[in-house]
Amino acid sequence: MKLLHTMIRVKDMDRSIDFYTNVLGMKLFRRNDYPGGKFTLAFVGYGDEPDDGSIELTYNWGKSDYEMGDAFGHVALGVPDIVATCEEIKAKGGQVTREPGPMKHGTTMIAFVKDPNGYMIELIQR
Repeated sequence: MKLLHTMIRVKDMDRSIDFYTNVLGMKLFRRNDYPGGKFTLAFVGYGDEPDDGSIELTYNWGKSDYEMGDAFGHVALGVPDIVATCEEIKAKGGQVTREPGPMKHGTTMIAFVKDPNGYMIELIQR
């Protein structure tokens, strides 16, 4: 088995694609509209699809807000230099909600960024 993608619902597809590609440096693998179902899908990620996992951004036409709920936690990304990555994200207009530092009760360096939809992205020093 292989992990293919994780799907999240987004409020504004263009703004979400901009965040994931320009702020986090992912590639837009593909984007398709489905008029019959009234939704748009876009797949973003690092590497090459389908060899590497991706995030499926789903926009349901006419839907401008979602309940975040309390079951979803975050998406995690490994980064080579967490401090430099956070500075780049801030310079590109991204919101760092937890500055780089050791995780609670541990030593792993982490930080958190919020995407335009309110989803948390954890950055982990690799």
